[in-house]
Amino acid sequence: MKCTGWARSNSEAHKDEMNNYTTKNIIILFSVSRFELIINNQSNPTRQDIIDKIAGVDALFWYSYERLDDEILDAAGSRLKVVATMTAGLNHIDIDAFKRRKIPLAYTPTVLNKAVADVAVLLALAASRRLRESRIHIEKGLWSGFGVQYLLGTDIENSTVGIVGFGGIGQTVAKRLKAFEVARILYSGHREKPEGKQLGAEFVPLDTLLRESDFVIVSAPLTDETKNMFNDSTFAKMKPTAVFVNIARGAIVDQDALIRALKNGTIFAAGLDVMEPEPLPIDHELLELPNCVLMPHIGCATFKTVAAVAELTARNIILGYENKPLLTPVY
Repeated sequence: MKCTGWARSNSEAHKDEMNNYTTKNIIILFSVSRFELIINNQSNPTRQDIIDKIAGVDALFWYSYERLDDEILDAAGSRLKVVATMTAGLNHIDIDAFKRRKIPLAYTPTVLNKAVADVAVLLALAASRRLRESRIHIEKGLWSGFGVQYLLGTDIENSTVGIVGFGGIGQTVAKRLKAFEVARILYSGHREKPEGKQLGAEFVPLDTLLRESDFVIVSAPLTDETKNMFNDSTFAKMKPTAVFVNIARGAIVDQDALIRALKNGTIFAAGLDVMEPEPLPIDHELLELPNCVLMPHIGCATFKTVAAVAELTARNIILGYENKPLLTPVY
C-alpha cells in the first residue's frame, strides 16, 4: 500500500518543529496500518513534481493549493482508493471529478476553527489599533512624544461586528468577541441559523451588515457567488471608520478595490491573512499601506492545530483504504 503526502512548509526554520509535531505521528499511524510512504521533502512542489511522484499510489494525503482534479487523479492511476485534504476549504478541488470516479474524499472541518478565529480577532485588533503604522513610526524615528491625538485607533468594545459567512469559523469568531463586550454581532448568509440566536447574533442582509458594522470579518467559503464579492461598490457601503478583516480566501476580495478603499479613506484599515496571489510579491502595493496588517495565510498554524488536522487527515485515509466510513467526508 502506497500513500503519497504533499505538503507546503511555511519556512525552513520551522521544518524540524513541524516534523516533531506532525510528520512523526503520521508516520507512526501509517506504519501501523502497513502503508509505504512517499513523503514530499520540497517546500513548494510544482504541479509537475506532484504528477511525477504519484503514479500507482493507493492514497493521497493532500496539503497543497494546487488544483486537485482529473489530471492529478489520472496521474495517480487506477489503484487510487482514497484522497484526504488537510484543509477545510474545498475551492481547490474538483469535487465532481471524485464523484464521477467514486473515489472517497475527506477534508478537515471544525478542527481549525478556534485557531483561525483567534487570528480573526488578532487582525481586527491589530488593524483597528494601527499596529503596522505604529511599527513604522518606531522604525523611522517618527515616535516624537505622547500627544493626545497620536495614532488614535478604534475601539472594539461597544462596537458592531459583522461576520460574513456564519459557519463553524464565523460562529467561533462570535464566541471570541463576547469577551470584548461588543454591542452587536451581525451576520449574513443564505439563511438564518439557530446558532446565531444562541450567540445573540442578528441575521441581516449584507447591505445592512456593511452599513452598520464597525468591523467586517469575512469567513465565507470561496465560490462562484463569493468571488470578488468585496469590491468598489461593497467597500463604498461601509463606514469610513470600519475595519475589514479577511481570514477566508483572497479571491473573495477585489484586491485593487481594497487598496483604493484603504488609500482613499473609504474604510479605516484592513487585516488580511489571505490575499491574491499567494505568496504575495515583495513589491506588492499592499505591503506599502500603513493601514493594512498582513499575515502569510497562517490562520491555523499552531503546533496543536496542525498536529490535530494532520492526524485527522491520516485517519481518514486509513479508513478509506479499509473501505470504512470516513470521519469527515466531503460528500
